[in-house]
Amino acid sequence: MDSFHGRTRELALLNEQYSSNSGSFIPVYGRRRVGKTTLLRQFCSQRPTIFFVGKQAPQLLQRQEFLAQAALVLDEPLLAKIPPPDWKTLLLEVRKRWRKSERLVIVLDEFQWTAAASPELPSVLQDLWDAGWQADGKIMLILCGSYVGFMEREVLGSKSPLFGRRTAQIQLRPFGFREAQAFHEGISLVDATRAYFICGGVPAYHQAFRSELSIEQNIRRSILEEFAPLFREADFLLREELREVQNYHALLQALAKGSLPANVLAERTSIAAGSISYYLSQLEGLGYVQKRYPLTGRQAPARNVRYRLADSLLSFWFRFVFPNLSYLSAMGPDETFRNRVEPHLPAYFGHCFEDLCREALPLLYRSEGVTAAFEVGEYWSKQVQIDVVGHRADNVTDLGECKWGPISSAAVTKELQSKVDKYPNARNATIGHRIFARHPNTANLPRGVKWHCLEDLYGIG
Repeated sequence: MDSFHGRTRELALLNEQYSSNSGSFIPVYGRRRVGKTTLLRQFCSQRPTIFFVGKQAPQLLQRQEFLAQAALVLDEPLLAKIPPPDWKTLLLEVRKRWRKSERLVIVLDEFQWTAAASPELPSVLQDLWDAGWQADGKIMLILCGSYVGFMEREVLGSKSPLFGRRTAQIQLRPFGFREAQAFHEGISLVDATRAYFICGGVPAYHQAFRSELSIEQNIRRSILEEFAPLFREADFLLREELREVQNYHALLQALAKGSLPANVLAERTSIAAGSISYYLSQLEGLGYVQKRYPLTGRQAPARNVRYRLADSLLSFWFRFVFPNLSYLSAMGPDETFRNRVEPHLPAYFGHCFEDLCREALPLLYRSEGVTAAFEVGEYWSKQVQIDVVGHRADNVTDLGECKWGPISSAAVTKELQSKVDKYPNARNATIGHRIFARHPNTANLPRGVKWHCLEDLYGIG
């Protein structure tokens, strides 16, 4: 299987920017493993490019490495021997020695680490951009970062020296469920969906799964085996970006069992209530955790906010691997899967299916010709939990029930109606009834109830 898949819109934008007559400055950001570097290497493969990957190292070593890379690309070996006094001198020297008619691409990957070692670098890039790079059109500058919060604050934010200078930007998101299916040719739709429940939309994780194996075999082979590619992935992700990983481990293990408010998280993890928001904000900045509010169309009180895991592999790992590491070491992957994982998978996949249905609702709206603005989320109170809420500006609110396991259409229709009656419809909107299920419906539905099976969701036009 090729390592590169999809991303046609992003490649088209990069190609368009490269063809521009003026300078191009493009921040590219998104959570780790989502494919940013792969996208940029694909784009740069046929173009002159200084591709520099930042690291947690002193700035002098980073400048030396950048110069060595530039010397290769510019075919000027002596350039690598120039003592690099500072980034501005270094970059000016590179620009002066680039004499070809085509544009030079400069990629600063893992920019958050380079900027941490050289805090002046954003201002240096601003000076170079304003002093000539923007006008002469010879440089295409790409700043790439995995820490979403850093990129939004220090590169895109209004207080950044680089604010207002980008000519485009790409926030690279994980693939959706329909795009992720392409990683698993030849397997059933149900198994492709179960792979998505575990791997999310992260290409590298799907590539660790083998299509000729069952999902159960892939879990044992790619996640539970000691030397498996994903066995320590969650721990590696956290240790690459964070300190005091013990507290993050505790938070993520608690969230792997479901969405929770901050005060409950503090109680369950023994993290001081005054510190919990710091740890949660760090996980939000990395794209691993999200805030959620019950969706009614009105401003929800702050006390109603819940935090949820937003990464599928982290969710699976902290639900099934991290709490069972000792058992896994003693009993091995087969026994661990049989006793600690497999019995809980149906319920776990049921919760994952709710997320997929919320992801699918905007696609359904598009296929149905809905043109009104909308929000998609869920609703909860002490009385009721509603899996899918679509709050539309055309005075329609869609409420949905999601069922991954076998169901009776009559029973689930009755269950949905009971939940509809408990929804606070303060604007007196028309309520749409939607049922999302793994299997097609074979019974007659009451008027106004829409049934969406798995085949429908993947086949949305």
